[in-house]
Amino acid sequence: MADQNPSRRDFAKKTVMAAVGAGLLNSASRSRFHTVSSQSALVYVGTYTSGDSQGIYILSLDYASGELRSVETINGVTNPSYLALNHHRNYLYAVNEETEFQGKKSGAVSAFAIDKNTGSLKFLNKQATLGGAPCYVSVSINDKYILVANYVGGNVSVFPVMSDGSLGASIDVEQHTGKSVNPDRQEGPHAHCIVLDPSGRFAYSCDLGTDKIMIYRFDSASGNLTHANQPFVASKPGSGPRHLTLHTNGLYAYVINELDCTVSVLAVDKSTGALKEIQNLPTLPSDFKSQNTSADIHVSPNGKFLYCSNRGFDGITAFKIDEKSGKLEFLSRQSTMSKTPRNFVIDPTGKFLLVANQTSNSIVTFRIDPATGTLTPTGHSATIPTPVCLKF
Repeated sequence: MADQNPSRRDFAKKTVMAAVGAGLLNSASRSRFHTVSSQSALVYVGTYTSGDSQGIYILSLDYASGELRSVETINGVTNPSYLALNHHRNYLYAVNEETEFQGKKSGAVSAFAIDKNTGSLKFLNKQATLGGAPCYVSVSINDKYILVANYVGGNVSVFPVMSDGSLGASIDVEQHTGKSVNPDRQEGPHAHCIVLDPSGRFAYSCDLGTDKIMIYRFDSASGNLTHANQPFVASKPGSGPRHLTLHTNGLYAYVINELDCTVSVLAVDKSTGALKEIQNLPTLPSDFKSQNTSADIHVSPNGKFLYCSNRGFDGITAFKIDEKSGKLEFLSRQSTMSKTPRNFVIDPTGKFLLVANQTSNSIVTFRIDPATGTLTPTGHSATIPTPVCLKF
């Protein structure tokens, strides 16, 4: 299927130039801050900056209406295509999706301090990811390390977090190898995510290029990754596993497969980290024959529902989760009312789902029915250039 993400696909041939040369942060373009309270929450928006985007955008979500208001723009951050906040919500980390950094074949990852009163970001430092086009970042349970997946590099890397929230140089890199059946997208390894289980003892990395989900033991004291007893689980050839999310109980993992547009359900052995596929379902209606690539996947905070995004079909597919088996039952499909829904996020209360529509330059909000999981448009949206990642 055709790639719905030309920006990343072109990284193998063309480097997107940094807006700030060596990567120093320009001064932020600020507007008056809106009050953030129990009635609202801040949303951080990662973007691609090869067009009109200036960097990371900060919005406020009104919990009464679902309205999004502009708070601040942090200028000069190059291609912050994926974001992560630490568990204390005082630091933010953003990959810089490039293929060359400081004269080497590498992307970068940037660290920011979050102002506890305003939510504003202060640039701390930047480190090479030791692999091209980093596309995912996550934070260890103890907030002492961050883990990055490098798409073009086909590897994952680990960085220590310093006492001030800044990042040390990478202390571990795990290189994936192999390829799969799609000559355009699977000519080599393409690590697309790195996710820790709820215990923080195991890390899972979906590799779109090799049709494998890599399984690592993670040492939270040293930050080292080592292959688990089951080093990987193979996906269907040509499926292209992209993102993985774990159920709140830690017993089940859900994988969105980008290329064949399916979702896989895997049972998790919590003692060994091993995975076993128990179900695979399509995310698209059977009569949809146009081009599509699946993108993101999340479990609702109450553990009852699973949501997946599709680019091309331009919708969110909802499933009901069986609490005993972890298996899925199709519920509904909701248009995102815009083009190319990339990343989406569910707010911590489980009331709203926000979708980043990359090519429509929009973020659209939906209200979640807590009983049925159904999505209903709030009628509110925000205009942001090439939004690709949302974090509360």
